[in-house]
Amino acid sequence: QVQLVESGGGPVQPGGSLRLSCVASGSSFSINAMGWYRQAPGKQRELVATITRDGGTNYAASVKGRFTISRDNAKNTVYLQMNSLKPEDTAVYHCYTRTYTRVDYWGQGTQVTVSS
Repeated sequence: QVQLVESGGGPVQPGGSLRLSCVASGSSFSINAMGWYRQAPGKQRELVATITRDGGTNYAASVKGRFTISRDNAKNTVYLQMNSLKPEDTAVYHCYTRTYTRVDYWGQGTQVTVSS
């Protein structure tokens, strides 16, 4: 089992920045990929960014160039640096991990609201 706890969400004005963090505990040694998905009201959950244990990254086209994902394997933590935020980035952001045996775990989510 892997437990995930997110932090760092909140309200921000358009053009602003936020940094999300997610700490994994439990069987964290089994984790390969970590990442973030988001879900806006009335919309399906969508990929934001993922990163493998060896640092390979993948981004949604809508956030490429604005968001940066990184991880600290020693701390079992993944980060999402979000710059140049837009109102359409408003959503609940969920931390995600996938183990080497392809079991997925999700965090409870942290709200990001971009509004003037």
